[in-house]
Amino acid sequence: MIRTDATLPTRPAPVDDAERLKTSVRQLEGVFVQQLFKAMRDTVPTEGMFSGGAGEEMFTGLLDEHMAELVPAQWNSPLGAALLQQLQRNLAPAAAPQADGAGA
Repeated sequence: MIRTDATLPTRPAPVDDAERLKTSVRQLEGVFVQQLFKAMRDTVPTEGMFSGGAGEEMFTGLLDEHMAELVPAQWNSPLGAALLQQLQRNLAPAAAPQADGAGA
């Protein structure tokens, strides 16, 4: 049986390296925010009448993870901008084109 173009499996659209880098920087910011929230929660006393135990720990961990996904999208972070600027240098071609007649 001959397959037509309509029956061929489709490939996902290629993702631009710059877009992948922006996504990676946003994910790294998310990890930073998650660790920041965790460090802030560690400063709050958890013992007492309203201690939630393991369930509360699980809930706050999931909440921190969810917030870490949302915050960088709303956050104008100089951290993310600095990371993106630094890492974009690696996306540029390694060898710059040389002008004709330039002696080496």
